[in-house]
This record gives sequence, structure tokens and C-alpha cells, in this order.
Amino acid sequence: MLSANERRTIIDLIHREVVPAIGCTEPIAVALCTARTRELLDAEPQRIRVLLSANILKNAMGVGIPGTGGMIGLPIAVALGALVGRSAYKLEVLRDATPEAVERGKRFIADDRIEIRLKENIAEKLYIEVEMEAGERSARAVIAGGHTDFVYEERNGEVRLDCRKAGAEETADEEVPLTLRRVYDFAVTAPLDEIRFILEARRLNKEAAECAFRGDYGHSLGKTLCREKERRMLGDAPYSRILSYTAAACDARMAGAMIPVMSNSGSGNQGITATLPVVVYAEECGATEEQTIRALILSHLTVIYIKQSLGRLSALCGCVVAATGSSCGMTWLMGGGYDEVAYAVKNMIANLTGMICDGAKPSCALKLASGVSTAVLSAMLAMEHRCVSSVEGIIDDDVDRSIRNLTRIGRDGMNETDSLILNIMTHKGC
Repeated sequence: MLSANERRTIIDLIHREVVPAIGCTEPIAVALCTARTRELLDAEPQRIRVLLSANILKNAMGVGIPGTGGMIGLPIAVALGALVGRSAYKLEVLRDATPEAVERGKRFIADDRIEIRLKENIAEKLYIEVEMEAGERSARAVIAGGHTDFVYEERNGEVRLDCRKAGAEETADEEVPLTLRRVYDFAVTAPLDEIRFILEARRLNKEAAECAFRGDYGHSLGKTLCREKERRMLGDAPYSRILSYTAAACDARMAGAMIPVMSNSGSGNQGITATLPVVVYAEECGATEEQTIRALILSHLTVIYIKQSLGRLSALCGCVVAATGSSCGMTWLMGGGYDEVAYAVKNMIANLTGMICDGAKPSCALKLASGVSTAVLSAMLAMEHRCVSSVEGIIDDDVDRSIRNLTRIGRDGMNETDSLILNIMTHKGC
């Protein structure tokens, strides 16, 4: 049984990692850093220089920016961050964007006032540095390690904040030594009133999906899966609704819809994938509110646990991790206990390890659909006590070691893959 202090520590961790976000978190984090630098400058900048790690650059190249009417990429995110962004809003930094601000941003870009480059010779996978000038004034801010973690601030040559060494490396939260068993025990035993807040993830992410059903976003995968022809193929069943709701929320988000979603570990798509399969299945099976809350906590905290060792950004698609969380939540709703949840995790790792992240973009909806499809299959197998064994591939008898095998591949083994992906993305047509 977890102590009250241990529960509070885990709850604080969930509150830090499960937060609302508008738009893809990589360009939004760049807009956040830009907004903070603009606040330090205290004047409209004449020049903006942005230096980014490869993973930030990769995830910001092909995604829609909220409030811009479908504009894609970093320049407009930077311009709006400088013109109307507010750092106090964190990952909702652009929520004050208006059509007038977008027009000003377009002129800002046309005047060639923004320079965006790759930051060379850094180890951090999540690194954003923004420098600004306005006459004699100058300012600089750096985010590293986490999407909202400012590690350096400077104004007119005066250093106001410097904790770059502490933020240079992503490490697991040492005060929360999670294991899958601790995650499970917390989810199923924590006092309900202490974890009821997770229902906000249900509200936000379900509203995002329903917004996509009403509109036409990205590749409209979620909406397509609701059509009669597709229903005849997949059936009008919980499985097809899990796919359609999850894909639809991603459709809207990746297209730049001005709607918040509840993110997980710095990713809106991870938050969507950790939430909507569990929510849809809970509704379909008539789960009580308590069961829904505990299943959502199990899903989200599993994602947080895996991301602690994987890191914020990697060459491994985040839907692999997030769908693993949702598979755990669905397995519990099916009546599974800890053993079945562990089986589901192993089945997920055996199937989806190696799915690459080639940047944030509308087609992420396809990957989310693949991930949650596997989540359903893994949960079904787990409930039959069918589990990939330790003689197969990277799976270990110990589920936590299996998780570490997954994260080692994504964090360390796929670094060269990551570099090759960025090279391909930046040299198309050459």
C-alpha cells in the first residue's frame, strides 16, 4: 500500500505531465520560448534568431499552427509567439491569436525578420533557443529538457536565470521511482477524490474528436471511419469507435484546430491516445465513473512511467508508448488484474517497437489508429492469458525490464535512424 506522501508525489507528477495544450507541442514550445524572449525584450523585435535541436525541428516542419487558417510550420509560430504569445499560458501560448495577428505575422515573415536554424553540437533532444534584438535592446531565452522548462534567460546582457546544466539531460524523476506494479497499485487504490481530476482529459479529448467529426481536418481519418462503407468493413462496434475517436482528435490537432487537448509528457497525441480508447471502451461496456477514472489514471501514469526512461523526444513514435497505456486501461476495464495488465504491456512491446517518428503531421492519425488497434488486440490476448514470452525478441520475463528494453531501443539504438529521418525530410527532391 502506498503512503499518503507517495500518493501525493505521484499525483503531483501526473499534474505536471498531463496538461492542456493547443496545437502540436513542438512548434508551440518554440512559440512559448519566443513569447518569453519577447517579454524579456519588452519591445517588438526587429530580428529573431531561433536555434533548435533536430527533434524539435523534425516535429515542427509539417504541422498546422492553431489560429492561422491552416498555415504550416515554424515561421508563423515564431511570429505569433512574438506578437501575441503569453508565456503564462504555457502550452496554450497562442490562444489569443486572431486573424489580425496572423496578418501581422505574415508581414513579419515577409520582412525576413526571422532566422531558424539547427543548433549544432548539442546532446539535448529537446532544445529551443531564441534570441531577439530591438535597437540597443537584446534578449535570449532557452527551453531544454521539457517543453515548458526554461533553463536560461538573459536581458541586455544581464543573466536573469541560468540552470542549463540541470536542464541539459533528461532523467527520470528520482523522487518517483515508478514500476508497473506501483503504477497499477496507485491507479486501483488511490482515493477517488484525489484522482477525479483526470476526467478533464476525457472532456477535452472527446470534444476535440467531436469537433473533427463536424469539420474537415487533415486526412479526416476519424471521420472516414464513421462512414457507412467503412462501418460495413469494420463493423459498428467498440473497436471501430475507438479507432475513429482517437484518429479524429489527432486529425483536428495536427491540422491546427484552435481547440485544447489534454497532453501527456509533452505530447497532445500521446494524451489523446492514452485517453480516448479508454473513454470509448468505458462507455461501451457501461463502466462506472470510478472505473473510468481508475482506468484513465492507469493509462496515463503508465505512459508517464515509460516516458521517464525513453525521454521527451526520440525516433520512436510516441503512440507506441501511449497506446501501451491505453491497452493497460482497457485490460483493467475488461476485468484484468495486474498480471493481465503486464501481459498487455509485453504484447504491445513485442508488436510496435521500432515504429518511427518522422515528425508531427496530419498522417500521425494513421499511426495513432495503428497503435490503438494493437492496444485492443493486446488487451484481448492478455485477458486470455496469451502473452509474448521471454524467448521471443526483446521481451523479458520481468515486465519492467521489457519496458527498459523498449526505451533503450528508442532512446539509444534509434539515434542514427533519427538523423537519417531528418536528413530525408530536409532533402526531399534533391
